[in-house]
Amino acid sequence: MLSRVAERIYWMSRYLERVENTARLMGVYTDLLLDMPGGVNIGWYNLVTLNNAESWFDARYKVREERNVTKFLLSDPDYYGSMVHSLKLVRENIRTSRDVIPEESWEYVNELSLYVNDNLQLGIKRGTRHEFIAEVIKSCQRLHGLFISTMSEGQPKSFLRLGRNIERADMTTRILDAGASVVLENEGNLLPSVEQIVWANVLHSVSAYLPYTKSQRKSVKGPRVARYLLEDRNFPRAVGYCLEALETTGSKLPRGDQLTASVRVLRAAHYQGIREDDAAIDEGFRDYINDLQMRIGELHTVVTDTWFDV
Repeated sequence: MLSRVAERIYWMSRYLERVENTARLMGVYTDLLLDMPGGVNIGWYNLVTLNNAESWFDARYKVREERNVTKFLLSDPDYYGSMVHSLKLVRENIRTSRDVIPEESWEYVNELSLYVNDNLQLGIKRGTRHEFIAEVIKSCQRLHGLFISTMSEGQPKSFLRLGRNIERADMTTRILDAGASVVLENEGNLLPSVEQIVWANVLHSVSAYLPYTKSQRKSVKGPRVARYLLEDRNFPRAVGYCLEALETTGSKLPRGDQLTASVRVLRAAHYQGIREDDAAIDEGFRDYINDLQMRIGELHTVVTDTWFDV
């Protein structure tokens, strides 16, 4: 398989996952605005910080408010992480890879692109945002389902899996960080029931509420949710599941030894500063999440050096 084709499929998968996860990340804060009592601080600029996009945002907007943040994350044509920009790159990578991926994907991605570009105001306005987010997530999942159910096992599908799981692991850490930031910004001012709302919304944002309750059979608490989304090996959006999938996929590819070794090291590193029976998380957890994001980024570097820069 040509390295440039593998790279296009890898990035197509990453950007498609990024489109869906941007919608999910915005959904966390939108739901919190509806569920939280008055007086609880919901800092929308945190979403810019979580995406390491402060310089991009501050160059375009003077006010760090909800509307500007949602507009930036959805429609900024130049910011590499915006939904419009990511979707443009999904479309381009599908267009140039149509000989190795299902032909229906070109139709599906065009439908999604048209919907997003024609309905951006639905996503920017709070009252219609849920409708927009739900449609984007559904369309992304339709594309994912097409790839999973119709592509034969082989190198194209392997690179699709690499891209999806690296991006998914990264974004799950960012969604956890989003919940942690709300709790820590309001430290001492949240009743236990209100903090439970925060973490329940974190679970809902990654479609993990039902799997969590079936697996844990315990009440929703920050430390338990963090452990579950970081370490569970059965839920597809948990970091532990994604890392195991990366190791398995790497072992099936030529020259995959370095990737599998790097993943094993990362899987062996657990955050020791939090236990499931702890009352709450602390700033040390956010430091760990930031370090974990950088180490997931290093896995991308291994993939690039091994298969694309050759």
